[in-house]
Amino acid sequence: MAVKAVSAPRLPAALRATVLARLVVPVMLSAAGTASAQAQDKQPSTFAPVIGGALLCRDQIDNRYLYAWLASHFGPPYKHEGGAFWFRTGEATLWGAPVTEVMVGDDTGGLAFLAAVAELPPDQLEQSVRTGAGIKYPAADASPYPLRISAPGSTIAYYNSKSKIYCAKFKPLPTRP
Repeated sequence: MAVKAVSAPRLPAALRATVLARLVVPVMLSAAGTASAQAQDKQPSTFAPVIGGALLCRDQIDNRYLYAWLASHFGPPYKHEGGAFWFRTGEATLWGAPVTEVMVGDDTGGLAFLAAVAELPPDQLEQSVRTGAGIKYPAADASPYPLRISAPGSTIAYYNSKSKIYCAKFKPLPTRP
């Protein structure tokens, strides 16, 4: 006995495209979101030397390089405001302190800068940096919320109950051909 193949009725092309889009696009977006979340949960082994070194003003600050590095490891920035691109870093740490966001300058201003939000108050972040990297951040004044500035020029500032640590340098003049 031969089995006869039965074909399904053909849908019009426009309807097929709609059905396909409704089935495939959500699956693709879900997979992309999972991959992005997985990338954010893993701290790259070069996070401390690249991002940490730049935040401590131990390294050259190049907005384009840092943007590309962050985008390749943490995905696209989640917002662009205040002259910076903001990246979520998942569960990343520097000097034993949790770092949840990193901002890199967008080249619209006269500074090249990198900043990070740490989940510790400034005095605790300063102690973590001193223990981990050996850099001191004395308070700039006797105010209740002083900036803490290191000798190389890195700054720790209050950010509500958290801290922002940043390094900002004047951009070099463009070279003439």
